[in-house]
Amino acid sequence: MNKYQGIMKIISKKELIKDVYEMVLEGQAASFITTPGQFINIKLNDSMQPYLRRPMSICDYDDNHIKIIFRIVGIGTKILADKKIGDTLDCLTGLGNGFRETNYKDVVVVGGGLGVPPMYALTKQLINKNINVHVVLGFNDQSSIFYQNEFETLAPTYIATMDGSVGTKGTVLDVIKQFDFVMDAYYACGPEKMLEALALNYPDNGYLSYEARMGCGFGACMGCSIKVKSQPYKRICKEGPVLLSSEVIING
Repeated sequence: MNKYQGIMKIISKKELIKDVYEMVLEGQAASFITTPGQFINIKLNDSMQPYLRRPMSICDYDDNHIKIIFRIVGIGTKILADKKIGDTLDCLTGLGNGFRETNYKDVVVVGGGLGVPPMYALTKQLINKNINVHVVLGFNDQSSIFYQNEFETLAPTYIATMDGSVGTKGTVLDVIKQFDFVMDAYYACGPEKMLEALALNYPDNGYLSYEARMGCGFGACMGCSIKVKSQPYKRICKEGPVLLSSEVIING
């Protein structure tokens, strides 16, 4: 997938929960997004600090808009959160290989923490194809939950919290085992340990979206490479971020 560069304007920004922001960007570069699971790489300042762009998963998109959801975790995301409506951002879009076209009948969509946002556009797409979808979202506790209502308007949605304050106590894997969904395939994004647990328990027909620190964001620097079974390495930004569960190497 080629990279595409464009200037996008912030037209909406709101804090969903503490330090987690939803931002809508407007501009022609949105039209370069072709499938859920691709990502956007944002230049934060005209100065050299911070030097690297920040990769962001895409929550939703159309031909002229991209919605992102991010948490303030460092100087880069703090700069982004402080941007104002009307500000413009230099963006690379259409990056990475997203979730593949499938002909499954029954699927489970799984999001954990900040892996929840990219599953929203995917869920909409699957439902539009008349695929039966169950959504499982995992969070630490009640205060960390976001986008539950948005998913519930699309499909049956199940919540896992580590402290049991909402839904099932435990992980997304506990929910899947508890309800024993009919599942031809599953799609997931979240912490690496969550993805590895899913791949270990369900090694077939899983599509796992990985996050990684990136340098260039389009495959030149090799900084986000990981080992896989199918070949020595794959670059999360280029061959990923979506990998097959059958090719993931489980660590530990």
